[in-house]
Amino acid sequence: MANIRHNLTIEAPVEKVYNALTLEQGLKGWWTNNTSAKPEIGHVNHFKFGSEYFNKMKILELTFLTNVIWECIDGDKEWIGTKLTFELEDKEGHTFLKFSHLNWTEESEFFGFCNHHWGRYLGSLKSLCETGIGQPYKQE
Repeated sequence: MANIRHNLTIEAPVEKVYNALTLEQGLKGWWTNNTSAKPEIGHVNHFKFGSEYFNKMKILELTFLTNVIWECIDGDKEWIGTKLTFELEDKEGHTFLKFSHLNWTEESEFFGFCNHHWGRYLGSLKSLCETGIGQPYKQE
């Protein structure tokens, strides 16, 4: 199995980061503006990127201010069955985020592409939480 991992410090309170990861408006602000989401365990969040690409993420765990876990149940075949984890830790009023995209079957070309884009979108999350302006994918 192959895993993508990124760690970063976000100069914003953990509650602000948690809300950006769980609330529809927050997710629209950093990942894709074509998002349908609810912060409920078992709910399936929908994320669209243009007319062709989408992801459906089932929420497996929500631990207030510390943990968010999704499972991809539909989308690109390499993503189906993978898990995405967002672990949050308060560090003196800032947030330390450990992100993982787990259980890829192999380190394919697409895996490398996604690793790059996760870095970019996590930078967008950081920007949204620190400045109020993210750089999500914008559906035209």
